[in-house]
Amino acid sequence: MASSVQILGIRFFTGDVDEAVALIFQRGGFLVAPSGTCFARLREDEMYRRAVLAADLVIADSGLMVILWRLLRRKSVQRISGLKYLKHLLAKLKREGTGEVFGVVPSERARQKLIDWSRREAFSISMENCYVAPRYGLETEDRNLLALIEQRRPAQVIVAIGSGAQEKLGHYLRENLSYRPAIHCIGAALGFITGDQPAIPDWADRFYLGWFCRLFAQPRIFIPRLSRASELPWLIWKYGEKLPPMRMK
Repeated sequence: MASSVQILGIRFFTGDVDEAVALIFQRGGFLVAPSGTCFARLREDEMYRRAVLAADLVIADSGLMVILWRLLRRKSVQRISGLKYLKHLLAKLKREGTGEVFGVVPSERARQKLIDWSRREAFSISMENCYVAPRYGLETEDRNLLALIEQRRPAQVIVAIGSGAQEKLGHYLRENLSYRPAIHCIGAALGFITGDQPAIPDWADRFYLGWFCRLFAQPRIFIPRLSRASELPWLIWKYGEKLPPMRMK
């Protein structure tokens, strides 16, 4: 059983990044990395809530959550950003060549960026192993993707379509595939590496300033998302370890 700490009903992994990568390699299943803007969804989206609670491993990507947990609850949790996790994952895949890799991306541009990056880095992600996801609604059932993964049977599936949809998609794939690959739901982190998103320097990621870099680079997109994080201090203060209730409709 992986060591963990419970925050807002979610069990966050407390080991280091290499241990997290190794656990998903060994056991398969799906990993998620909720950002600070995701926690409000726990009270609004039943399918998202169910998916995050069912994840096989959850890493503490949100620097805001880590800081608030320390300030308001006098407890600590190890932060592992999605970007750091992905870099260690890719290094392990390149070093060990452990099976086929399949990518799920949000756009044709993101797919081309991934293929170009893969060629530069001598990494084995082919066009056939890179799927452009449709824009999902509240449900993320995708029988085309399911059939494609069943046909290719990759050992590793990297889902990089953004928070909300990707956690539900990871859950859907784990529950419906006939085998158990490692499914890594890491959002924008893949775009930071391939160039589809503005890069985040290592120092900014290390000092919890990735959000500031994204705000500076894409203010129109990111300001509305940051406003979603404003609920997090109240949620942690009020509920602590407990899962917040769904909002009354």
